[in-house]
Amino acid sequence: MPGEAKNKVEFGLRNVHYAVITEGDDGAITYGTPTKIPGAVSITMDKSGDMVRFKADDIDYYTAPNNQGYEGTLTIARTPDEFRSDVLGEEKTDGGVMIESADAKTKRIALLFEFQGDVKATRHLLYYCSVDRPSISSTTKDSGDPNTTELAIVASPRPDNNLVKTKTTETTTTQIYDNWYKKVYEEESEIESA
Repeated sequence: MPGEAKNKVEFGLRNVHYAVITEGDDGAITYGTPTKIPGAVSITMDKSGDMVRFKADDIDYYTAPNNQGYEGTLTIARTPDEFRSDVLGEEKTDGGVMIESADAKTKRIALLFEFQGDVKATRHLLYYCSVDRPSISSTTKDSGDPNTTELAIVASPRPDNNLVKTKTTETTTTQIYDNWYKKVYEEESEIESA
């Protein structure tokens, strides 16, 4: 849209959500309703996949990027019990105790979040993520700084269409922007017709 103001900088992290993935027998992927993870501190996702280089005739005869997604860490204030149950496969007893089993089946998720900007927040989506259970750690504190929890995340290409991530831009429609955390954005028809 002409005249749209553009962000000059991005900073901060907020509105981290996850949506549990269900994979059908035919490989079809569906997403649950996004659920907020409160207490987001930081996210670092490094690219995964090295440049492919084929040497011939004493030169780089062929080079190509190899996009294997991203891997990194989401740091949060604490892991919510709902996330532990929904994603990590822990079970809550009738007495209110969370039980972790070695046989627990973790679920893949879509991860949604936003970075603040000087004009408007940029909203991000990683389509197909695996999350490892967090470590157990704490220290005696004599200051007001609380402990945090780190979740190791691998964001792979979706197996059905190879989509890795998407984000909003200054031309994203109001409808898409406002509904970002209500339903995982999927606009494959736009991608296929582009």
